[in-house]
Amino acid sequence: MLEGLVKDFAEVFGDAHHVRAFFAPGRVNLIGEHTDYNGGHVFPCALSVGTYAIARLRNDREVNVYSKNFPEEGIINFQLDHLVYDEKDKWANYPKGVIREFVKNGYEPNAGLDVLFFGNIPNGAGLSSSASIELVTSVLLKALFRLQVEMVDMVKMSQKAENEFMKVNCGIMDQFSIGMGRANHALLLDCNTLSYTYSPISLKDATLVIGNTNKRRGLADSKYNERRTECEQALKEIQEHHSIQSLGDLTPSQFEEVKHHLSNDVIQRRAKHAVYENDRTKEAVHLLEMGDIKGFGQLMNDSHRSLRDDYEVTGLELDALVEAAWNQQGTIGARMTGAGFGGCTVNLVENAHLDEFLKNVKWQYEEATGLIPEFYTVEIGDGAREMNIG
Repeated sequence: MLEGLVKDFAEVFGDAHHVRAFFAPGRVNLIGEHTDYNGGHVFPCALSVGTYAIARLRNDREVNVYSKNFPEEGIINFQLDHLVYDEKDKWANYPKGVIREFVKNGYEPNAGLDVLFFGNIPNGAGLSSSASIELVTSVLLKALFRLQVEMVDMVKMSQKAENEFMKVNCGIMDQFSIGMGRANHALLLDCNTLSYTYSPISLKDATLVIGNTNKRRGLADSKYNERRTECEQALKEIQEHHSIQSLGDLTPSQFEEVKHHLSNDVIQRRAKHAVYENDRTKEAVHLLEMGDIKGFGQLMNDSHRSLRDDYEVTGLELDALVEAAWNQQGTIGARMTGAGFGGCTVNLVENAHLDEFLKNVKWQYEEATGLIPEFYTVEIGDGAREMNIG
C-alpha cells in the first residue's frame, strides 16, 4: 500500500525525495448512541481502514494537497499566510482548517508542504472520514515540524477545526477515538470530562462487519435536534424534583423512581433510552473484561431495540438490515450505529458463518427495501500515527 502511494506521490509532485507516511483510522461506535449530549458515555473503537498521507516539507510557504479519492480536483494549493475557508477548495478545507487551528494555538509551521492523501474508508459509510483526514493532518504536522503537542490536544484542535472552520457541529467522539485508538480495544469515553478507559476486545472466532444501508440520512439532522430538545425537556422536568446535572447521572433504577415526573409518554421514552443506553455502555466494559462476547452481543441487540422503540431514530432500512442480521445463524449482535435514519449497522458475526451471513443478509435486505447494501469487514486498529515506508 505505502510503496504504491509513494509512487503516486512521485507522479503527482515530480519525485518522492524525503517523503514520510502517516495514517489515521476511521471509527465505529460499538454501543452508546445518542448518549454523548445527555451526559453519558460512548464506546467507540478505531478501525483498520482510514486515511493515508504521504508528505514532505517545501522551502516556501505554499501547501499543495492532492487526493487520490478526488483526482478530478487535481492539486489544490493555498498559502500558510492565507488560511481561509474557500468553497472551491472542497475537501482540502479539512487539512487547511487543521493547519489554521495549529497556528492559532501557537504551533506554527515554518515551511510549506506537499501532501498526497488516500482514504480507504467506504464513501458515505458513516465511519468518520472527515475526522480521519483531520487527525492524519495533525500527526504529519507534529512530526514534520517537530512540534511538542500531545495527542489529546491534537484531538481538540481537530474537532475545533470541524466546528469552527467547516461549520459542522460534531461532538468530540470521532476525533478522540481516531486519535487515541488502540488495537483490539474500545474506548469508554465520557464526552463531557474526556475521562476514558481502554477496554480489551478479544473477538476470537468472530468478525466485526459494518453494514451500509445505502439510504441517505435525510431526516437525521432535524430529528437529531428534535431528540436533543426532548431530552433537555426531560432533564428540566426531573431537575424540578431531583438534583442531577444530566440524564447520564441516573441509573436505570433511579430513573424508574423519577419517571412519573415526566409530562408525557414521548418525553419519558426519550429519557429512558438515554439512561438505559448509558448503563449499557458501562455494562459492556464489564462483560468484555470477562471475555463474554455473547453477552456484549445481547447488549448490542438491546441497544437497537431501544433506539427503535424508545428513541425512534432507526427507520425502515436500518431495522430491515438489523433484523436480517438477527435472523442469521452466527450473528452475535447487531445494531444501528450513528445518528440514525439511514447510514450503517455494526455487526458481530462468527467467522464460521460469515460468508452465509453476507449473502443472506444482502438478499433479505434487498427484498425488504429494494436497496442493495454494502458490507465491510474491519479490524480494531491503532490510532493516528506515522508509518514506516519500506
